[in-house]
Amino acid sequence: LQLHHSGRYRCEGLVSGVTSPWRQSEMVKVTVHRVPPSGVSLSVQPPGGQVALGDSLVLSCAVAAGTGPLSFTWHRGGSGAPLGTGPRLELRRVGDNDSGHYHCRVSNGDIMAESVPLNVTVL
Repeated sequence: LQLHHSGRYRCEGLVSGVTSPWRQSEMVKVTVHRVPPSGVSLSVQPPGGQVALGDSLVLSCAVAAGTGPLSFTWHRGGSGAPLGTGPRLELRRVGDNDSGHYHCRVSNGDIMAESVPLNVTVL
């Protein structure tokens, strides 16, 4: 189902063996709602969130439930400005200042959900 499937529905049909064969059901109102995003989780490559100075780090954000369109933003620590968008964040040639707690936020336009922070350590 999509949001645009909301509306009023009824069924119509022919019934054999009766004087007035055309029949209609009562109208039924159907409302399709968005499912809020939930179960937001992170995975990291290399595993464990420990990466050597100058190497690459890839963070991935997954959603267990939620209807979209979904938008993703990435954050480190308490920073308000997003580091990136989309379900994947790649940091190439990490530096000392890339250590910290990363999390992703997922929104369906109405409701926002956030992952548990993942600690990244640059060695």
